[in-house]
Amino acid sequence: MVSVADENARVIIAGGGIGGLTLALTLQQIGVPCLVVEQVREMKPLGVGINLQPNAVRELLELGFSEIDLDRFGVPAREWALVGLNGQEIYAESRGRFAGYHWPQYAAHRGNFQMALYDRFCRLAGEEAIRLGCRVTGYDIREDGSVAARVDTPSGAETIIGSVLIGADGIHSAIRAQMHPDQPPIHWGGAVMWRGTSLARPIRTGSSFIGLGTHRQRMVIYPISHPDPNTGLALINWIAEVTYDDPSARDSTGWFNRVELDDFIHYFEDWTYDWLDVPALIRGAEAAYENPMIDRDPVPFWNDGPVALMGDAAHPMYPTGSNGASQAIIDSRVLGAKFLQHGVGAAALAAFNDDLCKPVSEIVLRNRGAGPFGLLNMVNDRCGGAFENIEDVIPKAEREDFMAKYKSAAGFARDSLNAAPPTIPAGAWLASSGHG
Repeated sequence: MVSVADENARVIIAGGGIGGLTLALTLQQIGVPCLVVEQVREMKPLGVGINLQPNAVRELLELGFSEIDLDRFGVPAREWALVGLNGQEIYAESRGRFAGYHWPQYAAHRGNFQMALYDRFCRLAGEEAIRLGCRVTGYDIREDGSVAARVDTPSGAETIIGSVLIGADGIHSAIRAQMHPDQPPIHWGGAVMWRGTSLARPIRTGSSFIGLGTHRQRMVIYPISHPDPNTGLALINWIAEVTYDDPSARDSTGWFNRVELDDFIHYFEDWTYDWLDVPALIRGAEAAYENPMIDRDPVPFWNDGPVALMGDAAHPMYPTGSNGASQAIIDSRVLGAKFLQHGVGAAALAAFNDDLCKPVSEIVLRNRGAGPFGLLNMVNDRCGGAFENIEDVIPKAEREDFMAKYKSAAGFARDSLNAAPPTIPAGAWLASSGHG
């Protein structure tokens, strides 16, 4: 039986998404008890495609996942490519091990990945370590330095005590709202995305991430499964995106509403090439979901004594850099490292904030400026989007410099990542925890 004292020493994690569950697995790995509080009543494999950069895949492998495990919900990415509206290449580069990283980059089905995290945590920690159908609504810092999380449960309000509380509760975080009561509302710049998955033949390398179009109207396409050996078809994730001139013309607060294909396919009806038929790809989807591309203005700090934010609660960002999920994974591992260094308490959270808040906030703003898709903006500014030879528009050296700066800012520049020591040393274990 767990004593009250032991329960009070645990870490409370508000949110059982990718960040929260990776943190839970990290704490399990280093011997820190935790409780995950997740508002959904039943975990289901929801969502479409995400990218896991090599820095995040490294952490998953060090958590005990194998590449065979990763292959069950994703596929190693070989290439990242931008293509103009006339079908001509703007920029392409290899990714993951194909680019010399020590670890692969994965394109994955978000829901299946989350379920793999959930199943692994339940197997290692027991199902009692996660409470479903409950939501953390706020917190109170106690005189002894611990924290009381206020929780809505199916049977009513409850208080849960812990050494620290980690807000991994997403862009609508109640913990962030309490920590920063004057934060501006959700920011929407006018871009709307329609997402879906279709069975189709992979193009280019067979595992390419492709951005096609202009800065105001584009498609993102990449496979998230290995091809079927009999049919050659893979599950292809696609995102169709349009930016409106007047952001006030549409509601910007909705999230993942199911829509009909005919509601948006007209924007892309003439996007047919000898190597890709975009309308056919869209029509191959069983369902499509619409949501605005939203984020929040960065906040000056992510910690309040024994409480800290991570993942989308700390730094919700436009998905233009393919590193939102990866950064949530990195957050969780850095938090684990800080607990090892400083103990489970406010000192560890302050060190986490000092390391990541400022640089990751800069990524949020960089992604708002189109992230790596900023090359499409440059093409549009210089030639209106149409060109014969990309060298005449943006020389190769300029394109490569642009991408190198983005990868460096996002934390997955190849040489520095390859040379970096593990975030958490193998076998590291926190024998005891307490307030710091």
